[in-house]
Amino acid sequence: MIFKVQSKDNNSRARSGLLKTGHGEIETPIFMPVGTAGTVKGVHQHELTEDIKAQIILGNTYHLYLRPGTDIIKKAGGLHKFIGWEKPILTDSGGYQVFSLADNRKLKEDGAHFQSHIDGSRHIFTPENIVEIQRAIGADIVMAFDECTPYPCDYKYAKSSMELTHRWLERGVNHFKSTKPLYNYEQLYFPIVQGSVYSDLRKKSAEVISSFDMPGNAIGGLSVGEPVDEMYAMLNEVTLILPEDKPRYLMGVGTPTNILEAIAMGVDMFDCVMPTRNGRNGMLFTSEGIINIKNKKWEDDLSPIDRNGNSFVDREYSKAYLRHLIVSKEILGAQIASIHNLSFYLSLVKTAREKINNGSFLAWKNETIAKLSNRL
Repeated sequence: MIFKVQSKDNNSRARSGLLKTGHGEIETPIFMPVGTAGTVKGVHQHELTEDIKAQIILGNTYHLYLRPGTDIIKKAGGLHKFIGWEKPILTDSGGYQVFSLADNRKLKEDGAHFQSHIDGSRHIFTPENIVEIQRAIGADIVMAFDECTPYPCDYKYAKSSMELTHRWLERGVNHFKSTKPLYNYEQLYFPIVQGSVYSDLRKKSAEVISSFDMPGNAIGGLSVGEPVDEMYAMLNEVTLILPEDKPRYLMGVGTPTNILEAIAMGVDMFDCVMPTRNGRNGMLFTSEGIINIKNKKWEDDLSPIDRNGNSFVDREYSKAYLRHLIVSKEILGAQIASIHNLSFYLSLVKTAREKINNGSFLAWKNETIAKLSNRL
């Protein structure tokens, strides 16, 4: 069994579980730091392991395919060896990146034709070659190639896009099953639910991707500009349909509050650039609320970054020092802020798991969300 639900909350649909991969087990709910091009920006691998306590990181097929390229990654023996990371890796298929290249790509039945953002060279992604590229990268969890619809989009476009994603999924699954890993461990293939913010499309997509009976399922196309209430409504519809005995991965979401609300609906896995991107720009997520460290009020505040934080940076550095580094544009400031935010996210999902296991998740979630919304 690849995934086992270990405990369920009595007052919500939250659950804790254990996901087995070729590079170790992952305790869920889990947050995955985003290492788009084979690096979590500003963070060393030993910091990810020892301080942040990351169990899995995410890479991106589009970026790794363009640079450094699959030939170099294969020569190294796969992405794990290339970057010096011994734990699990998940790779996004590149669908979102191709979607974001709206002016430089064309979607056709065979695949997505696009120009590189690096040098303008022309490429095509198909459901089949995305499998091949992810085989070469060697991620433990690989994603199906999909189209991520923009927001807003009309019903006709959303339906057509979803149906294309489903046809691509069938081709991708067939190719995945007809090929073997290049390295000595199993890879897990996850389909992706689409359908924009239309309830009937989301339900249909959840039913279709579940019918392929793959090891896990993902939910894409959310947090692309829609109101948060619409995101939650779509999540609620989808998580009622996706199989309970398989992990559910919500792609690219989001704030600490988003994550806790999604856990309450039965989501198990998350990724988002927010902890590192916002951290580099001076926004800190803390146990008491959100801090804009650039604000003058922190200029002479010599208290720890987060007195309840679990990271060494929370204990060793003051708000005043971190503010000084950030406003001075010192690289160390971005590093400290990134480590702090990632540590906070990982600590949050770890505590959520503990609360699910001891039966107190819902009350804790509601109390925590009230704090997380504070602007300090």
